[in-house]
Amino acid sequence: MSGSGTGTGQVVVIGAGIAGLAAAHRLLERGARVTVLEASERTGGKLLAGEIAGVRVDLGAESMLARRPEAVALAREVGLADRLQPPATAAASVWTRGALRPMPKGHVMGVPGTAAALSGLLSDEGVARIERDADLPRTEIGDDVAVGEYVAARVGREVVDRLVEPLLGGVYAGDAYRISMRSAVPQLYRAALTHTSLTEAVREIQARAAADPQTGPVFLGIAGGVGTLPEAVAESVTARGGEILTGQPATGLRREAGGGWRVTAGDRVLHADAVVLAVPAPAAADLLAAESPAAAAELRTVEYASMALVTLAYRRADVSLPDGSGFLVPPVDGHTIKASTFASQKWGWLAEAAPDVVVLRTSVGRHGETEILQHEDAHLVDVSRRDLKAATGLDATPLQARVTRWTDGLPQYPVGHHARVARIREHVAKLPGLVVCGAQYDGVGIPACIASAHAAVDQLDGDLGGVRRLTADPVQSLHGGAGE
Repeated sequence: MSGSGTGTGQVVVIGAGIAGLAAAHRLLERGARVTVLEASERTGGKLLAGEIAGVRVDLGAESMLARRPEAVALAREVGLADRLQPPATAAASVWTRGALRPMPKGHVMGVPGTAAALSGLLSDEGVARIERDADLPRTEIGDDVAVGEYVAARVGREVVDRLVEPLLGGVYAGDAYRISMRSAVPQLYRAALTHTSLTEAVREIQARAAADPQTGPVFLGIAGGVGTLPEAVAESVTARGGEILTGQPATGLRREAGGGWRVTAGDRVLHADAVVLAVPAPAAADLLAAESPAAAAELRTVEYASMALVTLAYRRADVSLPDGSGFLVPPVDGHTIKASTFASQKWGWLAEAAPDVVVLRTSVGRHGETEILQHEDAHLVDVSRRDLKAATGLDATPLQARVTRWTDGLPQYPVGHHARVARIREHVAKLPGLVVCGAQYDGVGIPACIASAHAAVDQLDGDLGGVRRLTADPVQSLHGGAGE
């Protein structure tokens, strides 16, 4: 690390979500000494494996995009290759206009290539409005535009309200009329720059996808739950000599006079050549306030959505669900839940592990919706059961119910998000040996977070001339006390 800091390739990673763990894993591969600081008592962030009625389940994210390589590759690297599984069924529904309606095929994040693709989901008027897209003059989108605003202008609000909104809501728990098309649906943004007709742009995207020689499922899960991924990565990190300290929030971050960084965590002081900041925006802002007030100010503008997952377990003999993996719920229909996953039907490993139990879950809460999440867990279970009965007829009493709250769990990507991220990185780039990564920058999905971590480590290589290979005991950790 070229004469700065400790000069021994010591790196502190702040945050042990999947981004921080992925960064630590890659740093160790490159010969760094790594200590990971995590404020909570566990690793994994929004990826959490748990149990209900004695059955292993995910209580956070349950699948990962397989068409991007980063998450699948990391899972294989940490010994989970034989546990990767596609969904047992990809069929899903939309609960709208009083019925469960099959999720249409032939769309990009809800935007159809033809009007016929949404026939049956939309009203006749809504389908007819899509057909007008080909005759409309060009809609300028400039440097960025809200997904809902642009799509509604081209093919009508009903497409947004009945399909785009619930699909985007499942990813961001946000508002389609605020979410950036450039950041959230970049392939649609790029196509819209060169096409007048939105449906024509979608057909081009679909044609390119069809011509791609890459085959395989769009999404993958992991037997035992996606929450086992951070567990396996953390085990790999420690096996390689990295140190993971939970219950140790970083409380101070300062540059040292001779180069490198001083990280304070309670009464512990760590000295490092480099720091990877892999924490949510508010925590990152607090840590950067002294060294980069400008970056901290930008980070403080990042908004988050809170949500809760209600997981329910039933006796199989008591349950008869519709076919498929579950359903989405458009906000315009006025129901409380925003989606339901029939987990035991979606994941073969879960059905095999618990043949006499049916597990399903609902999600509640969107950006700006705070009232519902102020209720007690029992109320969230009750409203979930009420909506499930209305949608599917399910009226059985569950064996057990669990509510998992993700307060400020999902960063929002409003119009101009890409420009804000560029400004943050421009400010941070003025601090040699410091990089940032995580869900608030380049995507909230698991592969995007891992890619963000890898890019941060690659940047450290460029900043500091590469990470020095270990020359001492690989299990040596960064110890210290106040005053060191």
